[in-house]
Amino acid sequence: MQPPKRRSVTNERNSSGPRIASVTAPELLAVLEELKLREPIFHHPEFGTTRQDYEAMTDPDFWEVGASGRRYSREFVLETLESRAPDPDESKWLTREFQCREIAPDNYLITYTLHQEKRVTRRATLWRRTAAGWKVLYHQGTIVEPQT
Repeated sequence: MQPPKRRSVTNERNSSGPRIASVTAPELLAVLEELKLREPIFHHPEFGTTRQDYEAMTDPDFWEVGASGRRYSREFVLETLESRAPDPDESKWLTREFQCREIAPDNYLITYTLHQEKRVTRRATLWRRTAAGWKVLYHQGTIVEPQT
């Protein structure tokens, strides 16, 4: 019997809190790299800019919790995306501290920190790999309060 695979676990200090354990297993690094290219969701024109594109990338049961704590249905998000104007500061956004966990076969939780000028949020997205490509199941953003 072979010993179980060991996960690469490191402790690192980040700028917004105490040490955290990095939990992306080596066998998930390729998935992590694929999904990093798609985050933050709905902000990559190479993956689509139309309602039809957004419908294709989201699961029919998709929903999200915004940084406000409010819950939003897929339909509300799709309507919002249709009327959203491009953000000229988007190119200045910075994503960091990505982690990936497989939570069920072909279902992955991606977490990361998004820096938007002075606004910092922790993001979590559930992704499913399907025959048609990646589908978003759930997304949440939580504001990180400045340290005092």
